[in-house]
Amino acid sequence: MIRHAHISDVRAIHKLLLDYANTGQLLGRSLADIYDSLRDFYVYEENGEILGIGALAICWEDLAEVRSLAVAAGQQGKGIGRKIVESCLKEATELGIKRVFALTYQPDFFKLLGFSDIEKSELPQKVWGVCINCVKFPDCDEFALAINL
Repeated sequence: MIRHAHISDVRAIHKLLLDYANTGQLLGRSLADIYDSLRDFYVYEENGEILGIGALAICWEDLAEVRSLAVAAGQQGKGIGRKIVESCLKEATELGIKRVFALTYQPDFFKLLGFSDIEKSELPQKVWGVCINCVKFPDCDEFALAINL
């Protein structure tokens, strides 16, 4: 079941993100940051266990980002990530957002969902608002993709 995250999910979200951050597959987030952006998060829950997470972060009046997408080890390939991204895109459409992007090490996954490659320079709000504070800036090796809604 996909639903918006609850306060009681924060530690599970943090652990799942930390698992991926420890392998260099995504950037970790602090507990404080997760609490601060909790309303952005979706979780995929099955039998009381959080098996997948993702967030829709609004960047500008016509731009949002799918971020912090992670699926528990052993659960990939079951459609969990796809369902989370689809929930994010549905919400973006309901909000009137015209374009959604992702920075990822898994570009093929996003391409299967209709995203296309873009240049990071097309995302000045992200680059100068968030990326500039990243440890990988300016040598980011993530792929930038976007979908027009």
